Amino acid sequence: MNHLSVVDVARYYGRRKALSQISFTCDAGEIVGLLGPNGAGKSTLLSILATIVTPSRGQVTYGDRAPGESGGAAIRATIGMLGHDLFLYPELTARENLTFFAHLYGVADVAGTVSSALAQANLSDRADDYVSSFSRGMRQRVALERALLHGPQLILLDEPFTGLDQTSTAALVARLRERQQAGCLIVLATHDLDVAEGLLSRAIYLKEGRIVGSDTDSRGLVDRYRRTIRS
Repeated sequence: MNHLSVVDVARYYGRRKALSQISFTCDAGEIVGLLGPNGAGKSTLLSILATIVTPSRGQVTYGDRAPGESGGAAIRATIGMLGHDLFLYPELTARENLTFFAHLYGVADVAGTVSSALAQANLSDRADDYVSSFSRGMRQRVALERALLHGPQLILLDEPFTGLDQTSTAALVARLRERQQAGCLIVLATHDLDVAEGLLSRAIYLKEGRIVGSDTDSRGLVDRYRRTIRS
């Protein structure tokens, strides 16, 4: 998947327009931010990119493939998503959670992949502790590794920095940069503009379900976001 193309995408829920005329393209190795107030359509757009929600109009293509074609399952195998729900079982340990999802993803070397993921999350010493005993930041790190177990090329994140302290945020930023340098395409929705500034390759501003602006320079992002959204 060397690029992602969104062409004239709309999503309606009855008479309510969640998204209207959304078009953009992005390439492997980019970190693209979806920025906008609550209700702007960011989560809906991420769900469409994840093939969880079907657009009412328009098309998304992943490289040269579209989900409606026979290759839909293959497309989904290249996507990793971290949403508001971390999809972790609190009554299981970190290792047990990652092992369970590694089997679901069809990972070949489950034990080795899980051990590597725990090391990436800096949680090897807590691998056999129950997730229910973890802080928000620790759970977020496990959940991110859960989404990356199968080596996805497209990584989708919905408010990944919410509730994280400075140390956990820095660790997450470092992991995203590592995946970016590995050639992954990362699309994230966030309200944390201070974190987004300097991280994003491109910012897409959403308001009331429409794109109202974009930037390829994340310096001064906070001021430009405010001017764009308020206009």
